[in-house]
Amino acid sequence: MTKNKKINEIEQVYKLAVFKGKQIRRTIYNNEWWFSVVDVIEALTGASNSRRYWSDLKRKLKKEGYDQLYENIVQLKLESPDGKMRETDCSNTETMFRLIQSVPSPKAEPFKRWLARVGYERVKEIEDPELATKRTMMLYKAKGYSDAWIEKRMRGIVIREELTDEWQKRGIENQKNYAILTAEISKATFNMTPSEYKKFKNLNRENLRDHMNGLELIFSMLGEASTTEIARNKNSQGFKENKKSAKQGGEVAGGARKDLEKKSGRKVTSRKNYLQAPEDKKLLKGKKA
Repeated sequence: MTKNKKINEIEQVYKLAVFKGKQIRRTIYNNEWWFSVVDVIEALTGASNSRRYWSDLKRKLKKEGYDQLYENIVQLKLESPDGKMRETDCSNTETMFRLIQSVPSPKAEPFKRWLARVGYERVKEIEDPELATKRTMMLYKAKGYSDAWIEKRMRGIVIREELTDEWQKRGIENQKNYAILTAEISKATFNMTPSEYKKFKNLNRENLRDHMNGLELIFSMLGEASTTEIARNKNSQGFKENKKSAKQGGEVAGGARKDLEKKSGRKVTSRKNYLQAPEDKKLLKGKKA
């Protein structure tokens, strides 16, 4: 089996769920599975135009006063048949059960049992994080990442979760504020916000940290771990105080980065993307020329 084929197979296991031969796209959001509504409708009804069916059903639900149900539909980016990531109406398991009640279909009961099983598997991962960790490590391994890189990446995920948990305890709940605080750390660490860093690496929708080299990951971890330590020791409360702690945590990592660069004579930040495809390297080389 070629590496690319192996990667595709593993990715499909986690991007898609399968019900009686029908593929249901799904993704993790807010620590639970969210499913493509149009995929579920197609599997239940066999409708030739599931998007039209869903559009009609939405109007029906709103007309019948199911506004709360409709409000629980979230647009998330899923891979479309053409390979592009597109915003798609998605719902979690609870909302999907309620939607299924509105779809007259003899397939509803077995589908609900299938959906419950898929949801249960995710619950088990939450109860035993090691299962989710193994899943993530297997996917990175299949993509060709080295064991050393994977170890750093997984450690970075843990440090990030510790930081966001700490922020939540200190009154930071809005995702927008999380992004602002993260930008403060990144700016002080690398002299670039995450969005600026992605442009620096010529990335679009890709995950920035999945394209960092080992040193970039290490300094990202140092900035976030330092921020957590400072916030705890200073008992930072609210957005303003935590923003100051984020900047100070980033400065710790930024100072260490500059010191290493001075003594090694080499920049830590790199325009190269980890595991960059050969054709991408040629393209970048042509742009520089």
